[in-house]
Amino acid sequence: MSSRYGKTLGATAVGGALLLALTACAGGAPAAADIDLGSGPAAAGQVKKGALDGVTLTFASYGGIYQDGQEAAAVKPFAAASGAKLLSDGPTDYTKLKAQVDSGTVTWDVVDTDSIWAERECGKLLMPLDTTIVDTSKLPKDMVGKCSVPAMTYGMVLMYDKKKFGDHPPKGWADFFDTAAYPGKRAIPGVASDAAPGPLEAALLADGVAADQLFPLDVDRALKKLTSVRSSLVFWDTGARSQQLLESGEVSMAMVWSGRAYSAVKNGAAFAPQWNQFLPISDSLAVPKGARNPKAAMALINYYLGASEQAKLTELTSYSPVNSDAKPTLDPTATEYLTSTPERQAQALKVDNAWWAENQEQLIQKWSDWLAR
Repeated sequence: MSSRYGKTLGATAVGGALLLALTACAGGAPAAADIDLGSGPAAAGQVKKGALDGVTLTFASYGGIYQDGQEAAAVKPFAAASGAKLLSDGPTDYTKLKAQVDSGTVTWDVVDTDSIWAERECGKLLMPLDTTIVDTSKLPKDMVGKCSVPAMTYGMVLMYDKKKFGDHPPKGWADFFDTAAYPGKRAIPGVASDAAPGPLEAALLADGVAADQLFPLDVDRALKKLTSVRSSLVFWDTGARSQQLLESGEVSMAMVWSGRAYSAVKNGAAFAPQWNQFLPISDSLAVPKGARNPKAAMALINYYLGASEQAKLTELTSYSPVNSDAKPTLDPTATEYLTSTPERQAQALKVDNAWWAENQEQLIQKWSDWLAR
């Protein structure tokens, strides 16, 4: 699956399957047309009490502590408030989802997916969002798609060894590629079966491309820049491995997910973040095409996006909230690694997910070939 590499944030172990129920049966549930969600504009985090009595929904995600957090923060409270019966399945599997849609027997109602995949499958395997039900007004506009909304957010960040570079910390990705001024090994993600935002953008920025001129990515130029420092590169293929590289001191710098960076620092790694031009990343929530009760599914997504639900999700998983009104209670170090604050958003690099969605499949082969050299 796209751009996952077994990622985790904080103590989150995303990727293990948590299977609470295998399938959901609609039974005698009311038809979508019979559901009354109330009058007035949609408000994130709210649902009419008892509006979904008799409705069964299945929520599919990646399992582990992440899905535990999603269920505790939003899915189970939604069930209690709406009257719906909520079942869980996982891990998210795109082949399985496609088989459901193609056969016309869709058993998943709301699915947590990779955001680039969601962009690519909009209108194909995923249906457009009903914005009369889903309130997106508090979400980052560049993370809202026609068929999906962000489930949470995090980032790909530059981490550096404070013991080695504390007196002259790197200022951005150009310094990441400057092995003369900043000697030592540096880690980047490297999975032959995947290609995702991060290394290519950083390489082009280091090679002098302006941030607002990155897309469409000049892939050959980026790979040439990466080749120039290849002897200094260490490749990680899981979030756990990236964290280990920081904690062991095997590298002087690393491009890692912000949650893994936080976990490493929390465990004593002598590293610090450079947030300049970090790459924002998010998972997405979407409704499969042909879902049995799309109105009810949209209502679940809308509830999930509430400020208090998002705050609780952050407290349980360390992922950053997507609702701008969410105020999670965190320790100072965890707060430093939130990527959704206005300060952090001002430092974020703008990633063109639409370009990635269109080109990712072709890029995988070129990236795999480069890794294999």
